[in-house]
Amino acid sequence: MEIKIGVQHSNRELILESTQTSDEVHALVSKAIADSSLLILTDEKGRQVVVPGDRIAFVEIGAPEGRRVGFAT
Repeated sequence: MEIKIGVQHSNRELILESTQTSDEVHALVSKAIADSSLLILTDEKGRQVVVPGDRIAFVEIGAPEGRRVGFAT
């Protein structure tokens, strides 16, 4: 699923594709904001994105995608 994160004082959004469920992402975001701790998400390729919880402006959690059809490049 696609996740967009807005960071305060930044003109750009962070966009990543993650295999985590929307419930997992929601729980991690809620905890990071409540505790002012780090939000750590993992994308499809295993890379980690780290955002300070007190700098999160918004998080948009997309709907889970179905299986993709076609050729991979």
